[in-house]
Amino acid sequence: MQKEWYVVNTYSGHENKVKEKLEMRANSMGMEDYILRVVVPEQKEVETKDGVTSTKIRKMFPGYILVEMVMTDEAWFIVRNTPGVTGFIGSSGKGAKPFPLTPQEVDRILGSMGLSRIELGNDLKVGDMVHVTGGPFASMYGKIKNMDLETGKLEIALDLFGQETTVELELSQIEKA
Repeated sequence: MQKEWYVVNTYSGHENKVKEKLEMRANSMGMEDYILRVVVPEQKEVETKDGVTSTKIRKMFPGYILVEMVMTDEAWFIVRNTPGVTGFIGSSGKGAKPFPLTPQEVDRILGSMGLSRIELGNDLKVGDMVHVTGGPFASMYGKIKNMDLETGKLEIALDLFGQETTVELELSQIEKA
């Protein structure tokens, strides 16, 4: 089975607590290979009020978290029965498993947070072929020449006019070919 992203409904205002509990449960039950990442969609907002500038973290979707998981019966049970979880979005209820988010939806949400659904080192390695999805080189294919794990930037070798050209791209601009 493959890992996919799902939207989980929580009590509003309890998103970070649910994230912690879910990560602890996955760890204590040995399900780290099935429940991979839990993300609370947030954005930083700079606000100026009376000449004072402050940065606030605003939840993009209050009452919802994103979970990257392999949908097995056991993983589904653990997520559903975590305290604070009220259910999955995309499930009809009555024991039906939910539908995952599309890669485009995940890229849009995580990209606005500065994250990516692809993990450097785990999903991508030097020498892998990638498809460029954003920027001036969109729809081209290339090979990874170098990866910077700290900044999330990649050097990709593209074929431009019959000549190999190396360009630097962000993780959010590519997908594995």
